Amino acid sequence: MSLQGYVNILTSDSRTLVGNLLSCDQMTNLVLSETTERIIRPPEDPEPSSEIPHGLYLIRGDNVVVVGLVDPELDESINWSEVRGAVIGGVKHS
Repeated sequence: MSLQGYVNILTSDSRTLVGNLLSCDQMTNLVLSETTERIIRPPEDPEPSSEIPHGLYLIRGDNVVVVGLVDPELDESINWSEVRGAVIGGVKHS
């Protein structure tokens, strides 16, 4: 089974990216189209959460923590500017 379609990616520096997966390889390097970065603010932050469009995007495999399929219909129904959540810490390599 191949992972293709609309995906959500969490990176080792705690960034959240969503987009259409175009390609991947054995090193987990990923190529996304129509990529959007989601910046989810903590509840105490007065600034609203935001989305930043990036378009075509390459993510190196050593920066990938999690990749998962997203239901596009459900994703479109969410108002991401109102979503709040705790900050996800980065990955510490030793």
